[in-house]
Amino acid sequence: MEPLNPPPVTLLDKYQGQDVQPLYSTTVTVTGGDAGHGRASGVARSDDGNLDLNLRMPEALGGSGGGTNPEQLFAAGYAACFHGALMLLAARAGIAAPDASVAVTVEFGRDPMDGLFVLTAHTRVQMPDVERTIAEELVRNTERFCPYTKMARKGIVNIVALATNHDAPDEP
Repeated sequence: MEPLNPPPVTLLDKYQGQDVQPLYSTTVTVTGGDAGHGRASGVARSDDGNLDLNLRMPEALGGSGGGTNPEQLFAAGYAACFHGALMLLAARAGIAAPDASVAVTVEFGRDPMDGLFVLTAHTRVQMPDVERTIAEELVRNTERFCPYTKMARKGIVNIVALATNHDAPDEP
């Protein structure tokens, strides 16, 4: 097995263009499972087959638990992206941070604006081997660089459309 390596620091090079330049794309399809409800008993599968898991409503929301849920998946993606961005910036600055960690807490709650639902995220970064002022600067720079943080602050391009029968994704 080949050793795993971090991505190249060249990912930090600025892009000049008028449109988003796609670097990677993935599709995850959720079906309803036994209860016919993606959140309560869904199955999530990625187009490349690397993600294949059962979704379960957490007990705190009246579900059975026993599986992952959308909030955990979002928190994992956010934490992984922020950590990766942090490590790229640290590498470019020549700063070793082998014990750095990022914990993201995602809360699903009621939205006081419309009475429906809202997500909040709280990110906590630990860099025990890095001087505090240097770590603070790295975290601030990571906030500007991490796509998840940018999405949380500025929003995301999101197109929702009803697929026709011939557009429907294939069931794995």
